[in-house]
Amino acid sequence: MSLDVHPQLLRALRAVLETGSLTAASERLGFTQSALSKQIASLESAAGVRLLRRGPRGVEPTEAGHRLAARAAAVLDQLDAAQRELADLAAPVGGRVALGGFPTTAMRLVPRTIARLRADHPSIRIDFLESSTNVQIRRLRAGRLDLALLSSGEGLPDWDLTGIEAERLPSGPLLLAVGKQHRLARTGRVAVADLAGEEWIAGRGARGEPQFGAWPTLPSPRVTAELADWSTRLGFVAAGLGVTTVPSLAAGALPDGVVCVEVDDPQWTGRQLLLARVGTLTGPARAVRSALIREATA
Repeated sequence: MSLDVHPQLLRALRAVLETGSLTAASERLGFTQSALSKQIASLESAAGVRLLRRGPRGVEPTEAGHRLAARAAAVLDQLDAAQRELADLAAPVGGRVALGGFPTTAMRLVPRTIARLRADHPSIRIDFLESSTNVQIRRLRAGRLDLALLSSGEGLPDWDLTGIEAERLPSGPLLLAVGKQHRLARTGRVAVADLAGEEWIAGRGARGEPQFGAWPTLPSPRVTAELADWSTRLGFVAAGLGVTTVPSLAAGALPDGVVCVEVDDPQWTGRQLLLARVGTLTGPARAVRSALIREATA
């Protein structure tokens, strides 16, 4: 025998057992007592056994009624949970989120995060503001940003993050960028000593911005150009006019003609990528945070 019944019949049985009366159960469920009695009769017919009997204290379950009611509770709980999950999926998470990031986060991490969100939560709109870490900290405190990607670590100021919650995201090591025809292009990994004598293309920007150029622990590097724009710097590298450093965040967005090489340097402690916020995040901001974490981890 297959007990294939409508969930409402199971709810009727549970209501009767919980209230102990057909009258009270019908009031709870919003049916007439006659309609509820018919539902119980339909359930008994499908089960092939009697489920209820009248006792001195009202309606009482039979042994079969007890057992079916216990199973019914588990089934109905699962159906209710499924309904909530489907409702959560169907309900759009929408709104605007102000996200800040320094320039290298805009090369790959931020655009890929925005693309992921457009697919998963098309009702969310991200306003991305590119600026240095110190500017982003001010914007966070002023309420102009919901989330900010910050850079911290060696070679950068000791930022005052009082009142700001910051969590570390995976960011990878600092890398050496060289032209494809460079002598180090096919080595994969080099020691700092191998960089002696190289000509460096360095970054130039506002004070406090993380700049990339000569390897940070290399003594007396020879800098041949200081250029503000990343595309210009990498163009010089691709043409074989020098080498530069790039964070792993930018490694996937390098132009043709430029490759990355890892550097063994026990003296370099590195920099960290932080995701910062002030106060409680809204639903859309939580979705952006989750997407950033997934993309940074990937």
